[in-house]
Amino acid sequence: MDISINTPALLFPAISLIMLAYTNRFLALSNRVRSLHDKYDAGNAQKHIIHGQIKNLRYRLKLIKNMQALGVVTFLSCILCMYFIYAQWLRMAHWVFAFSLITFAASLALSLLEIQLSTKALEIELSDMDDLEDPSVIEYLKKKFERD
Repeated sequence: MDISINTPALLFPAISLIMLAYTNRFLALSNRVRSLHDKYDAGNAQKHIIHGQIKNLRYRLKLIKNMQALGVVTFLSCILCMYFIYAQWLRMAHWVFAFSLITFAASLALSLLEIQLSTKALEIELSDMDDLEDPSVIEYLKKKFERD
């Protein structure tokens, strides 16, 4: 397979957008951590819920840090790949481009895990409302279509 300098350059917009999304998630989490910390320090009666959320948030922050690191490695490896193409070291360019795709996929996999944990955090937040029903997706869709 021939690889041109445009091939790794095609990843630049995708990497930039995903890094922006990761940064937004990080900023939202950092604001949530600060507000939960204030609630915890104020002696809120729901310390067990706050403690569970902070534990979840701490792990999610680590995931986001690793997602961002993998995104940066992806960016740098694409740049390195472009250099190898420019220098006519095509075999090395193929390997580096493959590495950049793997690190990008790993970053997205961590993002999926972080999204799963964010829903768990919301479940912790809602845990004190036991009287609310929690339908499955199929049950929800059935009820939605029965109304219409």
